[in-house]
Amino acid sequence: MGSSYSEKLFNRERTVHEILGGGIVADVMLWRKKNVSVGIVTVTIGSWMVFETFAYTILTLLSSVLLLLLSVLFLWSKSASILNRPSPPLPEFQVSEAMAEEASKLLRIHLNKLFQVSYDIAMGRDSELFIKVAVYLFLIAVIGSLMDFQTLCHSGILVVMAVPAFYERYEDNIDGSMVLIYNKAKELYLRFKIWAYPEYKKLS
Repeated sequence: MGSSYSEKLFNRERTVHEILGGGIVADVMLWRKKNVSVGIVTVTIGSWMVFETFAYTILTLLSSVLLLLLSVLFLWSKSASILNRPSPPLPEFQVSEAMAEEASKLLRIHLNKLFQVSYDIAMGRDSELFIKVAVYLFLIAVIGSLMDFQTLCHSGILVVMAVPAFYERYEDNIDGSMVLIYNKAKELYLRFKIWAYPEYKKLS
């Protein structure tokens, strides 16, 4: 039996599958395509073991794979011309001007938003935003001190493959507990805000 509307975290009405997009990605993350999900987890764990055992880095692996691929294609093309065989069926890779303009436009928009947020924080215009950013940066620093980037990426994939499925299975229990925690956190934050900014109490 599903949770009622008032018991849902953030009063959401959509299912976990709908929140994740409702497509094949959601199916994989929720283990509805078990073969694909098992494959992703297996490859993730296997690649992490290879990285740790042979002290590989992502850059080293990418360079080795690209070197092998280019060598095979180069030898294939040369032998094909000598033996009068067809060359490798490779399309020409090009970035169109429209794609480049769209990418630069999106990059400019996001950079401007980042600069605006940074400017507002530096000028002391948004104390609440400063607290949020400070907490996020602190958490990132703590996580970064506990593991390297490669381990973080592999751990992130495993978390993505585990948490949504676990949440969907125990949704009612988790929602009930999280709503209580969320309401308590809001109450503590309100007390802190009144303590830190006495004028806020007068306005409220």
